[in-house]
Amino acid sequence: MLSEYSLDNLKGIGPKQLEKLHKLGLFVVRDLLFHLPLRYQDKTRKTELETVLVGQEALIEGEVFSQHLTQGRRSSLLVKIQSPSGVFLTLRFFHFHYRQAQQFSRGKTLRVFGEVRTGPNGYEMVHPVYQFIDPSNPPPLDDTLTPTYPTTEGFGQASLLKLMKQALTLLEQYPLPELLPHALVSSENLPDLNQAIKTLHQPQPSDDLRQIKRFEHPAQQRLIIEELISQQVGLQMLRKSEKQRFAPKLPTSQMANELIMSLPFTLTNAQQRVLLEIQADLKQNHPMQRLVQGDVGSGKTVIAAIAAIQAAEAGYQVAIMAPTEILAEQHKNAFLEWLEPLGIETAWLNGKMKAAEKRFMLAQVESGNAKVVIGTHALFQDAVTFNKLGLVIIDEQHRFGVHQRLALHEKGQSFIAEEQDTLEVHPHQLIMTATPIPRTLAMTAYGDLDLSVIDERPPGRQAIDTAVLNNEKRFEVMEHLANKCEQGVQAYWVCPLIEESELLHAQAAEVTAEQFRSHWPNLRTGLIHGRLKGEEKVAIMAAFKAHELDLLVATTVIEVGVNVPNASLMIIENAERLGLAQLHQLRGRVGRGSLKSHCVLLYQAPLSETGKSRLQIMRETDDGFRIAEEDLKIRGPGEILGTRQTGGLQFRIADLRRDAQWIPLAQHWSAKLVENDTQAVKALQDRWIGQNIDYQHA
Repeated sequence: MLSEYSLDNLKGIGPKQLEKLHKLGLFVVRDLLFHLPLRYQDKTRKTELETVLVGQEALIEGEVFSQHLTQGRRSSLLVKIQSPSGVFLTLRFFHFHYRQAQQFSRGKTLRVFGEVRTGPNGYEMVHPVYQFIDPSNPPPLDDTLTPTYPTTEGFGQASLLKLMKQALTLLEQYPLPELLPHALVSSENLPDLNQAIKTLHQPQPSDDLRQIKRFEHPAQQRLIIEELISQQVGLQMLRKSEKQRFAPKLPTSQMANELIMSLPFTLTNAQQRVLLEIQADLKQNHPMQRLVQGDVGSGKTVIAAIAAIQAAEAGYQVAIMAPTEILAEQHKNAFLEWLEPLGIETAWLNGKMKAAEKRFMLAQVESGNAKVVIGTHALFQDAVTFNKLGLVIIDEQHRFGVHQRLALHEKGQSFIAEEQDTLEVHPHQLIMTATPIPRTLAMTAYGDLDLSVIDERPPGRQAIDTAVLNNEKRFEVMEHLANKCEQGVQAYWVCPLIEESELLHAQAAEVTAEQFRSHWPNLRTGLIHGRLKGEEKVAIMAAFKAHELDLLVATTVIEVGVNVPNASLMIIENAERLGLAQLHQLRGRVGRGSLKSHCVLLYQAPLSETGKSRLQIMRETDDGFRIAEEDLKIRGPGEILGTRQTGGLQFRIADLRRDAQWIPLAQHWSAKLVENDTQAVKALQDRWIGQNIDYQHA
């Protein structure tokens, strides 16, 4: 009922107000009930001025003692009220009308609510809520805490409060159905859904306000658990629908074993474990959906190559997609080195190819001659037609939107299984990331995927020593770098911005490169940034890798995938401006060979406390997973996931950092609901997310 009861049926809602409510995502009464308060004000009891604390929100009564206007750049109205024992409180108004000032005549009694601060004349409130009262017959105090809601311009708190009262009255008549299993509600001792909603909109004086502020009240936990379950059932449905699709069975490859035997290194135990998981998936007749997480330099690329060989030997094509041309070029070089000796044809596609070369490559892909196709977003283009796509490998998944990934996935449906000619064939998917994702976030954002973790460094890889220095020592660091390069070391110098910006105190990459060239003309210095053409970037990287350059001055374009084993020194300017995961990725460009590697993080003083603690974490550890957990605490899930569409992560009350302890419970019960109660699943999705998910085509 309340899911269909339009808001324009409520009193006081006209077309203009309705438009503003729609901006808040509110369309029906049920939406209003799940539009939860940001915080609460306690106007249920008075606080005596003698006992008030600075920083406390308080309801105070007092008699007007004086009022006057201050003159100056920003005039204000000051009203001084006095308690019976003679303690004063100043009310300061910056926005006022002359007639308003006249109301505050000496001797009138005021009831005011606001945050108590210290001002020039003692206790002070700025723009408090106030009312004149008759001390012999004062109005009753509120009997519930007053909620403060998220709102939009032109629609104030008072209007929202009136609507909420109407919505709560309707809730009494038409209670919302309970969708969580009774066994869960009773085992976790959770309150009834409708009671929980009433409590959060109208908490009683007996409710623990501190508990509510910490989101530990049972009413909040009831809704947090339901919202997490609603998000998890969506992922479980995606997983279930994927399992019902048909994919080619790809048997274990003899050629893959030949590659493993020819490698100049032995796969780590972690690589072998993940490889076995992938090989087992590829033998199934439903699409693999696996995310491989591996810290920088853990050896994901060779695992991807072995999987590609398994598909190619079975007669299927493989698409390998990278987010940048530099990374795609590196994959091309690595795959050519490994696959050419095995007779597996490789094609290469990017957005900057000349027409004749592009036509040739497209023909190789369409004919099926090219078994492995490597590229950037160019692989999405309509002109790219695969002959028999059986495996899609996506590197750095979080840099692509989910629609881009699905566009490539759809290209695998154009051929029909030989033995099942009535079924569409979907390719297997292997998704890789070198950005460690905290477990709670991986379980929530990537819950539709199977997760593998390469959590072991290849033998011989050494830890990277990290120093944190004030930018005042910049020239000394430059001198040290030049001396090291004279001794045969290769180095990176990373500048977060391309152009000068006094505001951000960021040295431009172009200026830095020029400084090195003018002070150390014998130092072979290269410059790379996002404005260069793709072929220029690739040529500069190739020169650096061939040690034709000693120093590469770069922006963060080299963050992912760049592999130059001889480079062992990394300087990152303005390190305080970058996220922890990005700093970790950049630092991971060194330490890839046998040389002891070093990283220097230069910062611009003064540093905030948060900035200090972040750089301290970088100094203490090079464990990407620990760094990711700290990054989640600081930046939140949306930024860590980057451009992956996070619609399901726009929670109304749940918070992945705060509520991580509930995620395993949500996963457990969502799996049961998907298995046993599809009606409840659909209703949960409709209640919390809306009916905008198509599980068959997601």
